[in-house]
Amino acid sequence: MTGSKQSVPGPIPTALTVRTQSRVLDVTFDDGAEFSLPFELLRVYSPSAEVRGHGPGQETLQTGKRDVTLTALEPVGHYAVQPHFSDAHNSGIYTWDYLYWLGENQPSLWQDYLNRLEAAGFDKETGRDAPMVQQASGCGHQH
Repeated sequence: MTGSKQSVPGPIPTALTVRTQSRVLDVTFDDGAEFSLPFELLRVYSPSAEVRGHGPGQETLQTGKRDVTLTALEPVGHYAVQPHFSDAHNSGIYTWDYLYWLGENQPSLWQDYLNRLEAAGFDKETGRDAPMVQQASGCGHQH
């Protein structure tokens, strides 16, 4: 096949372990990388339209997610999982590449989240406990 570029698959998880007491998802990949992803981080950075919106600037700041738990983790084909969270959020599909990206970038993502909470007027980490404010969706349908 000349001229066509085949995509190289990214790392594939070899183990996914839900740790309910410590509220983390441990993910081990076939390249040797291992990440412990807090449920709160997974929830705050859900790839769903409800969290991300449908384009830049439409993101919804997630608050009150410090104590969120996973109630289920369902496989989606051979490429992703769909977590169900204790706050009834379950519309995010987390691909293997996305989980890997979250793991690799966890420190900067966490700091960005805390900075966004502060910019929204929360002192220190109080936004992690503040209830979500219902916002109207600008895309014309409910999430």
